[in-house]
Amino acid sequence: MRLRDELPVDHALATVYRYGAGLCGVILLVFGCLGFADRLSPFTTDGTEIAGMTSNGALSLLSVVVGLVLIGGAVVGGNFASTLNMIVGSLFLLSGFAHIFVLDKPANILGFGMTNVIFTFLMALLILTFGMYGRVSGKLPHDNPYWRRRHPREAARESLAARRRARAAALAAAPEAGPTEMATRHQG
Repeated sequence: MRLRDELPVDHALATVYRYGAGLCGVILLVFGCLGFADRLSPFTTDGTEIAGMTSNGALSLLSVVVGLVLIGGAVVGGNFASTLNMIVGSLFLLSGFAHIFVLDKPANILGFGMTNVIFTFLMALLILTFGMYGRVSGKLPHDNPYWRRRHPREAARESLAARRRARAAALAAAPEAGPTEMATRHQG
């Protein structure tokens, strides 16, 4: 079974993944465009302040690209958006840790400052939350497709019990059958 087959296309969680990817993508796109509007030099290591954070042309370009990727994930939606959010969120987390070590050094080619590092960690948390919502938890409801995939035996037992309850409810709701109808049912 492929990852995209785990959820039905119209599952309610797909909306969370879609809006999460879109929101984070728009935030990054706006930040990158603000950097381009200021005509920043591409690889300055001290950066110019944009929206309370330092930036340069390379960081602006990277922000626009990642923003467009997340918006593209929002357009596709579903499991793709969820998986993309988890991947991008993980990369943001790694980037935050990496940039802590290059602050005020020549290797800081994206012009990061401490506010950028904090923003990167917050964005990682936001993107990861949107990506993992409804997929990762110790208390997923039993009708959640991820729970059903992780617990196939219990899911099969619950499905069988639900079918039996539905059949019993249908028989109880059926009008009382007369003696002639009962005889034909048992013979047929």
